Amino acid sequence: MTGALPIVLAAELSDACGADPGFVCELIFDTTGNETLAEIGDVLIRPARVVLILLVAWIVTRFVHRLINSSVARLIAAQEAKAEDAPLEGGEDAHTEEEPGRLAALRSLAERRSLRLTVQAERGRQRAETLGAVLRSTATLVIFTIALVMALGEFDINLGPLIASAGIVGIALGFGAQSLVKDFISGIFMLVEDQYGVGDIIDVGEASGVVEEVKLRTTKIRDINGTLWHVPNGEIRRVGNKSQEWARAVLDVEVAYDTDIHHAMTVIKAVADSVWRDALDHATVLEEPQILGVESFGASAIAIRLVLKVEPAEQFAVAREVRGRLKRAFDEKGIEIPFPQRTVWMHDVSGTTAPGGDQERAEAAEFIPDRPADGGY
Repeated sequence: MTGALPIVLAAELSDACGADPGFVCELIFDTTGNETLAEIGDVLIRPARVVLILLVAWIVTRFVHRLINSSVARLIAAQEAKAEDAPLEGGEDAHTEEEPGRLAALRSLAERRSLRLTVQAERGRQRAETLGAVLRSTATLVIFTIALVMALGEFDINLGPLIASAGIVGIALGFGAQSLVKDFISGIFMLVEDQYGVGDIIDVGEASGVVEEVKLRTTKIRDINGTLWHVPNGEIRRVGNKSQEWARAVLDVEVAYDTDIHHAMTVIKAVADSVWRDALDHATVLEEPQILGVESFGASAIAIRLVLKVEPAEQFAVAREVRGRLKRAFDEKGIEIPFPQRTVWMHDVSGTTAPGGDQERAEAAEFIPDRPADGGY
């Protein structure tokens, strides 16, 4: 009879909790000896585990969101500090006292630059918030997906075929959508590194122009001809941004070979300085222009290089303004803007000697400019 008691208890435990009793069911049965309570406990423990899994997932999600928010806040603070610490180019110089009008122009320049820095800081804040939203959504999806799989396992659902199917689908999507994933990852890095933003003038290779819209997958660029380019972020190998901090206008001014180089440089410098002193709203020069000297000897001209440090994206307007003033100044100073020329030597191949001989024919050589085939200019 003594040996039969454990057998009876084991049979009752098996009836209450099944052939493989759980810890809670076995604990309740051993404590109370009541099969009904053990069965109720065994039924309720699984929903309780599911609730616990979801609760843990929610706590982990909140913790990850706090980490992401703190990282975004630090990124925004860094952007604002960068904007506050940026120097305001074009401050007062030695010529301000001699030129009272220059002071007002410099103040206007400082105000415009301060406004631009504020806009850049706001753009950085929005970019950081967008990145934070994407990371929070991704973290939430991953965490609750894992929690859902664990919850399904609590109801004795065979997850092997489900995981295998998901793996096959994942591999298929990985091969088919790898370009899409690449575009998204590149877009995230672009946001983090602040490579460019809406309104910037950029060169990404085949497309070059003004950025109209930036998304995680694509970037929209409007070129000089009005064509709107949709460029996948994953296809952008390198970015040339012409609108960040400052830019430079580089002009190779060509003059004729018989021009006095020193005189030409003086005129070019005076014209560039006039643009700098005027501080035009659309063509702002930040520092005193520099003449680097003779850049090259061309077929019919000598190139003198002029460089001007300007406001971002204003290098094109500055170059056009300087060219227009140079044309007027060259006309006034008698400096020739060269055109292609050719020296033609006439030679008599018949062997006869014309009056005056070869020397006179050489002296009578014509010095004529190249012209189109129809004879027009």
